[in-house]
Amino acid sequence: MNGLTYSFKYFRELSATEVYQILQLRIEVFVVEQNCPYQDCDDKDFEANHLMGYDGNGMLKTYCRILAPGVSYPEYASIGRVITAQSVRGTGEGRVLMERAIQLTLTLYPDHDIKISAQSYALPFYRSLGFTEYGDEYLEDDIPHMAMILNRAKG
Repeated sequence: MNGLTYSFKYFRELSATEVYQILQLRIEVFVVEQNCPYQDCDDKDFEANHLMGYDGNGMLKTYCRILAPGVSYPEYASIGRVITAQSVRGTGEGRVLMERAIQLTLTLYPDHDIKISAQSYALPFYRSLGFTEYGDEYLEDDIPHMAMILNRAKG
């Protein structure tokens, strides 16, 4: 794999095709693969910056959204809906996505730490990026999660 090409856009800049690809990938993984029916469209997309990784054929393979402080958490910026297509898992593209997302978030919101809601199985991955657990494990859509914080001084 030669790596993905990344694009970063605010919601109003996305084309209809890009919105479709984002929703298609999120449903493919979060709803179908994880067998978790939930309301994916939560209105936060309208306020998000969207980071997208495309392969050479123009297919969306990685994605996340970056939210300003006050959208998901009062005092924290956040990164959410972090996703990699099955075809690129294990290639390092998830790490590339998150490293880019962290840097973009710290650039956009330099005075704020970053908070995420991480699926518990992925805690070692997020720890390796500098996040630390915050609070107790909880269920989100019947999947175990942990809140995690990245202090901007570590970014």
